[in-house]
Amino acid sequence: MAEDLNIVSGSKEEKYISITAQIKALIDGEPDLTANLANIAAALKEQFGWFWVGFYLLKENASTDNFELVLGPFQGPVACTRIAKGRGVCGTSWATEKTIIVADVEKFPGHIACSSASKSEIVVPLFYNGSVVGVLDVDSEMLDQFDATDKAYLEAIVALIQH
Repeated sequence: MAEDLNIVSGSKEEKYISITAQIKALIDGEPDLTANLANIAAALKEQFGWFWVGFYLLKENASTDNFELVLGPFQGPVACTRIAKGRGVCGTSWATEKTIIVADVEKFPGHIACSSASKSEIVVPLFYNGSVVGVLDVDSEMLDQFDATDKAYLEAIVALIQH
């Protein structure tokens, strides 16, 4: 597929239907995970204009022998580099293995404030062979930006790269 996106207007669902098909075509046949995650983050940022879109990937910290989420491909301002299991929205999504929608990040216990501009957030776990290997993190500058529609479509998009 050409590396041009067709950014559509319309309802949130119409935008997701369009961008999901384009993401599928973009990553189809590309075996490199980093390239695919980078293109997914860019496509979502372009279509929706969210404040921050990116991935954190599970990696072992050689100095502690513990696993943590480490910043991966993203679009937006600089971000927190490492997140411990159970810490913040990303770490909680990893620990619970569930998508988490936060209407107001200031009210989320233990929220990690990488940027004070972030007001709401959705985090979707990324699985490989039944285990969490990372998360998709999306932040908005608006309160209560994310809902069940976002959850359903972002989970479907993440499923395109899971095995």
